[in-house]
Amino acid sequence: QVQLVESGGGLVQAGGSLRLSCAASGLTFSISGMGWFRQAPGKEREFVAGMGRSGGNTIYADSVKGRFTISRDNAKSTVYLQMNSLKPEDTAVYYCAAAPTSPYSGVKRTTSEYNYWGQGTQVTVSS
Repeated sequence: QVQLVESGGGLVQAGGSLRLSCAASGLTFSISGMGWFRQAPGKEREFVAGMGRSGGNTIYADSVKGRFTISRDNAKSTVYLQMNSLKPEDTAVYYCAAAPTSPYSGVKRTTSEYNYWGQGTQVTVSS
């Protein structure tokens, strides 16, 4: 059974930082593309950042580019999202997602491309 467990969310002031973690089990992490999405109240779930199975290729939503960094540790089957210079508009529930990926696939950035999802962790940024 595949499990993705996010942690690291919380309440932070604007301009602050948080680091989210997502621990994966029940899947072959080293061949999985990983992504982070977020969903604010009343809005659709949106892509935040994605990383290919090798970790060498990453993509970001324009709204977080330059502020957020996705990374992975295959030895720990964990993906991270370092969030700096947080803004109130970053407030949302953040979800990690995983999908088995071929070596030559591009980074996935739509919800339909991911097979597995975590339960989400709340991030609240106060102004």
